[in-house]
Order: sequence, then structure tokens, then C-alpha cells
Amino acid sequence: MAALRVLHVAAEVAPLIKTGGLADVVSVLPAAQRALGDDVRVLVPGYPAVREAAGALEPFGEVPPYAGRGVRLLQGTLPGGDVPLLVVHCPELFDRPGNPYLAPQGGEWPDNHLRFGLLGRIGRDVAQYLWPADVLHAHDWHAGLAAAYCRASEAPLATCFTIHNLAYHGLFRPQQFAELGLPAGFFAVEGLEFHGNWSFMKAGLHFSDTLSTVSPTYAREIQHPEFGAGLDGLLRHRSADLHGVLNGVDYAIWNPATDKALSANYDRERLTRKAPNKRALQREFGLDESPSALLFGVVSRLTSQKGLDLALDALPGALGKGAQFALLGSGERRLEQLFTRLAGQFPDACAVRLGFDEALAHRIIAGADVILVPSRFEPCGLTQLYGLRYGTLPLVRRTGGLEDTVRGYAPGVDDATGFDFQMVSARALARAMGQALSVYREPATWRRLMRNAMAQDFGWDSAARRYRELYQTTIERRNR
Repeated sequence: MAALRVLHVAAEVAPLIKTGGLADVVSVLPAAQRALGDDVRVLVPGYPAVREAAGALEPFGEVPPYAGRGVRLLQGTLPGGDVPLLVVHCPELFDRPGNPYLAPQGGEWPDNHLRFGLLGRIGRDVAQYLWPADVLHAHDWHAGLAAAYCRASEAPLATCFTIHNLAYHGLFRPQQFAELGLPAGFFAVEGLEFHGNWSFMKAGLHFSDTLSTVSPTYAREIQHPEFGAGLDGLLRHRSADLHGVLNGVDYAIWNPATDKALSANYDRERLTRKAPNKRALQREFGLDESPSALLFGVVSRLTSQKGLDLALDALPGALGKGAQFALLGSGERRLEQLFTRLAGQFPDACAVRLGFDEALAHRIIAGADVILVPSRFEPCGLTQLYGLRYGTLPLVRRTGGLEDTVRGYAPGVDDATGFDFQMVSARALARAMGQALSVYREPATWRRLMRNAMAQDFGWDSAARRYRELYQTTIERRNR
């Protein structure tokens, strides 16, 4: 198969700018594709943090103004590898405090339609004119207009759109559509119109040649009303073009045998060396240093999607039976307050750290016995994949990528890699936590589950190969 030229378009990329798993995917997938021999580049907005962390950037071609604003295109290399980086430099739209999407006070920037519309337009310009690509691969709603701009100019290239989380639409008012420079006819049901407004997400779903999402189960779930966020009808219509490609893990970073954040390194054949990490984590969080206490860990955004309100109701019973709990995360203020209050009620058994700390995340993944992921829905999830490699057994709800990656324990199931539950209820979660407590008292069974978990391989090579197949099929279909 001949080498392909692929341009990834996204709102964030690790380690330059990151609010969630999207940034990790956009960093590691292109590197895995380059390892297969393809010519792959990444295009991101030029936030101040990106320009500061990217190192030396040089001009890359001329691009026209956008909505009356001057734009420059810069090039460099993604730190830590050889992936070429393209940066959209428009200070009027991107030089702002706060995270990529929200102002410091928490509200969305009112011109986000222009900020991410520009990202899509420049993606089209690069892939069609400045660096002619075989495939433009856009990620999540922020890049959804790239395919619309390609369709408007009849760009001779294949387009692929990946849904990382369908719950976020990128929804804007009708009067804002005229500022994009797209054909008026695109504001239609057979376009990007959505219940009187218009949606970046729908633009990606409607105008892209091929659609993907980040796990096979999630690809099926979003074709039903419960998970379809109002777009399930369109997704059913395009089901032949929709593919579930499971995310992977960068095992160069997430490897307990080499992880420099840990107190002691270990692997599948040296499980006893995991114990010092538990003691160190208990000490760091002010928990009783008891090896017999089953330690549940959470590293997560605190949102209703993640199901952590269920954990608030289920945890007191488990803590009362000798379990412990350590949480790192931030998000909804109500959940932050409730977890902080719970820690005050069980000071020797429950501790909370609000915010995010990458090294501490590694220490929790290594030091806990169980990583808790009780999500209401989960397109793929990465935390459970990290837990598997570190022998920290995932306890998950059977949904999306969690169902695809964790084999729940039951008597007689020899290949179990963790624990699971189905119903969205604190009672169901409590039962699964109780099951974990019971199995933990059987050391031989627990070690078998740990070894099963650590034997799983969710590296990026298989995902890169699968995307290469999708690209080739899409190109062939366009050329017929």
C-alpha cells in the first residue's frame, strides 16, 4: 500500500494543550501512523500555550483573512517526536486566557463559531492547496466544519470525522452562520441545521466521507436515542460509513516497569513490587497504611457523565467495611463539595485532591487496587486502559469503550480483567464494589486477575492500521 498524506485537524494536542483524552489521541495516533510509513501532520489553533510550548515556529504558506481577521500559518514539530505541527496564528481569536473553549469566568467565548470555523477553513486550505493531502481527518465538533469547507470547494481529497464525545454539539445561532463564508444552502436539514440552530458536530457527520468513533460499542450506542444526542437518526442513516475504532494507550508513557513517577517499578512478573506504591499513596493522601484495605482510586473529571454521583452514595458502605478511597479530579462544583465533605467524614479512609496533576495521576493508577470508572456513558475511556496495564483492576459500568475493554469477574470466568455492573444506580455500583472487596480477600484469585489485566494489549498500532484501511477504502470509493 502506497504511503498516504494525512492531515489531522483538532482543537488540542498533547503535550501542548490538553483538557481531556482528545489531546492524547491527536498526539499519539499520528505518531503511530508515521511509524507505518505515512506522511502525517497535525493542525491546531495557535493558543498562547501552544506557541510557547511548541518551540521554534516558522511561516508556512499564505492564507487569506477569515471574517475580516488576519491569519498566519506557522510550522514546527510536536515535542517529543517527529510529527510535523501546523499552527493557526490569529491573535484576535486565540490569544485569550482560560482554557481553549471557556473564558476564565466559565462561560463559552461568544465567537467560538469563528474561532473553530477558522480551524476548519484552514484545515481545508492546507489539505487542498498548501500541502495537498490524501485525507483530512477532523476530530470532534471543534473541527466539524473542515468537511463542510471541503465540500463547498469540491476538494479532491477524502474526509474522515471522528466523534470523541457526541454529547458536545458545538451549537450556534442562525445569525452567526452568515459569518462563516459557507454556501447558504448548507444551512438546511440536509446540512448543518439542527432544530433551528446549527451544529459543528452535525456538519462533520453530514459532510464527511467516513465517520468513526472511539470504540465499537459506542458506535452502536449512538445510533439509538438514549446516546444519540438528537443525532441518532442521521447516524443510523450513515451507519454503513460509521466505524468504531478503539483508542489505544501510549505504553512508552504508561508502563509501570519504567514509570518515573512511581515509588517502585514493577511488571506482570514482579507483582509484589506494586505494594510500595500503595503504601506511598496512602501516606501521600493521609490514609491508614494498611495493606489489607482495598484502595479504590479515581482520576476523572467530576461530571454527571462520569457517574461519580453514584459513587458518593455507594462509598460510605464500602468505607464502613474497611475500604479506602483516593480521588484526583475537578469539575462540577457540587460534586467537588460533596466529595470533600465525604473525605471529612472518613478522614483515615477517604481523601480528595481537587485539580489535576499528571504525576499524581500516575501514582494513583499504580497505588490503588481498583480504578473506579462508573460512567453513565463512555465513548472509549483511557483510565481503565491505564489501570489494566498497571494491574489496578478497573471497576466499570458496561457501556461504550468500558464494555469493549474490561472483562467483568464472575465465578468460572478465567479471563476476567476487572469488575463491572450494568444498571445506572448506586445500588448496582455498591454490589460491584462489594464483589471486589470479597475477591480481594482471595489473594490467589486477585493475583490472577492482575496478571490477566496486565497481559492486555491496547497499543496504538492496531488503531493506526485500522484507520489506514478506512482511509484507503474511502479514497477508492471517491475515485470510482
